[in-house]
Amino acid sequence: MKLSQFEFDLPEELLAEYPSDVRDESRLMVVHKDSGKIEHKLFKDIIDYFDEGDVFVLNNTKVFPARLYGNKEKTGARIEVFLLRELNRESLLWDVLVDPARKIRIGNKLYFGENDELMAEVIDNTTSRGRTLRFLHDGSYEDFQATIRKLGQTPLPKYIKREPTPEDKERYQTIFAKHEGAVAAPTAGLHFSKQLMKRLEIKGVDFTELTLHVGLGTFRGVEVEDLTKHKMDSEQLYIPQSAVDRVNRGIDEHKKIVAVGTTAMRALESSVSVGKKLKPFKGWTNKFIFPPYEFSLADALITNFHTPKSTLLMMISAYAGYDLAMRAYKEAVKEKYRFYSYGDAMLII
Repeated sequence: MKLSQFEFDLPEELLAEYPSDVRDESRLMVVHKDSGKIEHKLFKDIIDYFDEGDVFVLNNTKVFPARLYGNKEKTGARIEVFLLRELNRESLLWDVLVDPARKIRIGNKLYFGENDELMAEVIDNTTSRGRTLRFLHDGSYEDFQATIRKLGQTPLPKYIKREPTPEDKERYQTIFAKHEGAVAAPTAGLHFSKQLMKRLEIKGVDFTELTLHVGLGTFRGVEVEDLTKHKMDSEQLYIPQSAVDRVNRGIDEHKKIVAVGTTAMRALESSVSVGKKLKPFKGWTNKFIFPPYEFSLADALITNFHTPKSTLLMMISAYAGYDLAMRAYKEAVKEKYRFYSYGDAMLII
């Protein structure tokens, strides 16, 4: 398929600037793959679609405060530094994005905090906005992490023009987040409340967890018309034996396997055996899913509403079927569903 096939009109006012007042009371569109039926519900109604023994696969990655603001040595120019991934713990080397990039060259030094608590030196260029920084920090690695948490901001997506609030620190994080390493939230999981999870558990639904540290590559624009030419950025993935055992038992017992989010779906599809079972995994994945694609494990997908021409919309279209997905999106715009990270949810079943 071609990039242009994933274009649609999305009014700017449908991009959600704030989360819903209550996590599980965002809206939910239910899309039935077999019949093409579309229903309009609240997220907490998701309990009605699953039974005892069904398995929800959660991504337990935790967002860290990846957006820093520093000042350039000598000029004092304010520079945004977005931490992408740690390259070397001992040397405190990081891949970052800088803005404005034209002002940042190899050898430049940046200072962070009111009292210059943290300093970094630019040691390499990676992409047009990408740089490699070496942080200089007195103290232990734990002290360095604490400094980052103190100085960094919640990395809300760029479409949200406002400053992050204390509420964002909690709401741009799933309630099951455990392992720090993501620079963006696995947003389908943001709709789960403790009360809803307890109700699902009482009904007999099982939960299992894996970890895929979401990077900005998930949201990077596709710049080639021929989708086979697009390369996804690699993201760190860990699928423990406990998740493998629970998912495979669910498959053997003919229960529904539910991918909570596109990140969970990509994780599952990154480690499938010849016999269409899940395998343990520890490493990196750059799997790019677009139509046509044959999925191996998940019987249902929970996701948010995504932007035009995004790799996430392409995965949704591969899972639901292109025509049904685009019809659902047209209806979502008509019914004024909220889109993107803080937006409403879709269940494809």
